[in-house]
Amino acid sequence: MSHVLITGANGFVGRALCVAFSRAGHSTTGLIRQPGGCVAGTQEWVHTGMNFAGLPEAWPAALQVDCVVHLAARVHFMQDVASDPLAEFRATNVDGTLRVAKAAHAKGVRRMVFVSSVKAMAEADEGHPLREDAPPLPQDPYGQSKYEAERALIQYGKESGLEVVIVRPPLVYGPGVRANFLRLMTAISQGLPLPLGAIRAKRSLVYVENLADALVHCATDRRAEGQCFLVADGDDLTVAELAHSLARHLQAPARFLPVPSGWLRLAGRLTGRSAQVDRLIGSLQVDTDHIRTVLDWRPPFSTDQGLAATARWYRATH
Repeated sequence: MSHVLITGANGFVGRALCVAFSRAGHSTTGLIRQPGGCVAGTQEWVHTGMNFAGLPEAWPAALQVDCVVHLAARVHFMQDVASDPLAEFRATNVDGTLRVAKAAHAKGVRRMVFVSSVKAMAEADEGHPLREDAPPLPQDPYGQSKYEAERALIQYGKESGLEVVIVRPPLVYGPGVRANFLRLMTAISQGLPLPLGAIRAKRSLVYVENLADALVHCATDRRAEGQCFLVADGDDLTVAELAHSLARHLQAPARFLPVPSGWLRLAGRLTGRSAQVDRLIGSLQVDTDHIRTVLDWRPPFSTDQGLAATARWYRATH
């Protein structure tokens, strides 16, 4: 049994990850900014230093950790109001991440698992599933900051001996999901007609419990040392298929209009929402052969099981 420190443990992914570690027989401490929200059995360490400033000095004397899983981040905003978004993303996602790594190494932590994003690589797959060795082409400040954090961590690992594992998930969904996925479920459950019927581009997704299971493997399997992994369910769906599946599980009418993707792109340009439209109708598939081969990992849940669980949560809480 090992002890794992999880930053952002009271968040959407963090809560599922704490449960996954507990089921696997490991203990967890959550490094969080505000008290509360962690699952039962997870110890809470509240640290309010901006972007993890002062972390080594605040480290509890009795806290001995085998691995840190770094989830906390400044997340992607569709309409960022910061005067310099890239600087804000770098302050948290690059500088803050390095502070966690250095503090962990100073306290004897052996491994750090960094939860990055597929956005560190690209916004689209250019006609074939992305692999870990694809040339990185981040398209926005969030993706750029995640890529820079990866590079900085790898270099620090080489200098210090800290074992670094990088995980790049695509869109994560599951009970408690927010943002665009939640808005999509709300629109479907209300029976609103959506212009999704003709979209044939496929998107890779990862159910939150599948991601959590993969992160447990990355934290505990010696074969993960120094690796970078793309993680997904493996059942890639078109946006239309995703919407129809959600409608079925939500027990809502499937009202999807077959609007050509070209029309949607034109509407995006006219309304200044090209980026949002591209994310909706563009193809973004990832190849998960690497984690399957290196760690013998398979997602414990299918996409349909994940969508069913997400729909049950939505119907119970909305």
